Amino acid sequence: MEPINRYLDAAILKPELTEAEAKAAITESIKWKTKTVCVRPCDIALAKGMTRGTDTGVSCVLAFPHGSTTTAVKAFEAAEYAALGADEIDMVANFGRIRSGDWDYVERDIRAVAEVCAAKGIALGCQLPLIGVNHLEGHIYSAWLYPADTPIPPEAPQFPVLALLVSGGHTELNLITDHLQYQRLGSTLDDAAGEAFDKVARLLGLAYPGGPSIQKAAQEGDPEAFLFPRSRLEGTWNFSFSGLKTAVMRTVRELEKVNRVLPVADLAASFQAAVVDTLFSKTMKAAHEFNASSIIVAGGVSANRALRDAFRNQNEFPVHIPPLSLCTDNAAMIAAAGYYHYCAGQVDALNLDVLPNWPLS
Repeated sequence: MEPINRYLDAAILKPELTEAEAKAAITESIKWKTKTVCVRPCDIALAKGMTRGTDTGVSCVLAFPHGSTTTAVKAFEAAEYAALGADEIDMVANFGRIRSGDWDYVERDIRAVAEVCAAKGIALGCQLPLIGVNHLEGHIYSAWLYPADTPIPPEAPQFPVLALLVSGGHTELNLITDHLQYQRLGSTLDDAAGEAFDKVARLLGLAYPGGPSIQKAAQEGDPEAFLFPRSRLEGTWNFSFSGLKTAVMRTVRELEKVNRVLPVADLAASFQAAVVDTLFSKTMKAAHEFNASSIIVAGGVSANRALRDAFRNQNEFPVHIPPLSLCTDNAAMIAAAGYYHYCAGQVDALNLDVLPNWPLS
């Protein structure tokens, strides 16, 4: 075990540490004069006692994403963005409101319920406000995050904002007129963009998750090798990727019939180009239609290099895309959304429950 996390320059007291291991980590933090970050409330008193009279600060970060096995790791990510002083915990934020499309397996629903219960227990035991946060809302507020030691904070998104949310379970456009004020314009009618990446990757024999593997394969391919369809769905702000996925499948089957070696790189590049073109063109059209002042692109698929480049290479609208570390689900984005709800006076009761179909708007 390396007690000092060099990236965060802090001693992280992981939940699985024994008391002896926690003490060893705190001793190292004192030696190196770094901060001690506690994930478990029970570690606060231990850290306070050992660091009293030293130059070592103590922070406690409590932010719960889904997935019990990753909760502690995600909380560490939140520590980078939360400029907390000693013993300061302002809120407990968690995925209390989760839409059914976020989960591929029932196991994840069970984890979500368990972690909502854990958040309730912490809020009750520590007399802290409990704030439920929509998963998609968290992705939106990742655009407001930046490292605490940034010399000059970047300009925040200006309202009205046109937000493109793209992930494994969601693809939708939302107009945000002010903090916490959302209007959904459209969403996918079938596969989300991330699902399409996963399914096409499987067709091409590429690894899961499909987004990174298709991006890597596409680097060596020709995006114009195959002219795959772009579903425009004129007159709506909705998306559809099932036709694109089917077109790739038929092309693969035809190539296999004539015993041709699959040109995986070209297929990946052409598919990726079709997805990016569809997302980019509809988002830009909506931004013009609704007089947006800025654009947010967020969610797991926003990590795609071609998609990021498409938006960054246009000069019609300021665009805000979170860093790669904040594109996938993370505790920092949930804490950010929770902060704005807290400022707006929201405090949820202990009967807060998982709401599978709770709409963002």
